[in-house]
Amino acid sequence: MSGHSKWATIKHKKGAADAKRGKTFTRLIKEITMAARAGGDPDGNPRLRTAIAAAKAENMPAENIKRAIQRGTGELEGANYEEITFEGYGPGGVAIIVESTTDNRNRTVSEIRHAFSKNGGNLGESNSVSWMFHKKGLIAVAKSAAAEEQLMDLVLEAGGDDLRDEGDAWEIVTEPGAFDAVVQAIRGAKIETQVAEVTMLADTYTHLEGAAAAQMVRLLEALEDQDDVQNVYSNFDMDANQLEEVAG
Repeated sequence: MSGHSKWATIKHKKGAADAKRGKTFTRLIKEITMAARAGGDPDGNPRLRTAIAAAKAENMPAENIKRAIQRGTGELEGANYEEITFEGYGPGGVAIIVESTTDNRNRTVSEIRHAFSKNGGNLGESNSVSWMFHKKGLIAVAKSAAAEEQLMDLVLEAGGDDLRDEGDAWEIVTEPGAFDAVVQAIRGAKIETQVAEVTMLADTYTHLEGAAAAQMVRLLEALEDQDDVQNVYSNFDMDANQLEEVAG
């Protein structure tokens, strides 16, 4: 799989522990709240629809989702959040985008800058790396879970763009608007997904090895451990075995 898919799969495994559930819920609630500012009806609000689907995938209670929407629409009082996107570089010149939602801009800027500088990275200017990325739906399925022909038929019929052979997994790419339909088609066929998210995929990837690869994983973990960080995207790639080892 691409570096993004490998890392997302490892994060999913690590995030399955109950200790991580609270942090996952917090990020999802922030995303639902921000999305609902554009309207509380998911049928007319694709971002909100995607956020709700992600929350349900993590078994978030319906009441939590409802309250997050109401905070976003102003029906309930809540924190005054703003969204800040950071762009920068990691070890080996890897491009990184960090999306954050915060109620304290100064705190967040300071924490993100510190995470970059401590782990071999540096912040860049706006649009310094975002031009390399495009928003896409990304789904990964273990090869043991589905045959290529079966999966291809499901994906194309549901509106997916591409099915790629990525070693031990199939990687499906969709436009954001088709993501929900493709995921539902796959899961409706009783096929388990390893990764299913709307994300930012890079046009090209930078392969890292050895110390640079280990430092890159430390930087990603430092960024994702920040309470205000919602998403981290990068164009790194590395050997799957090393990634498992350094992220273990």
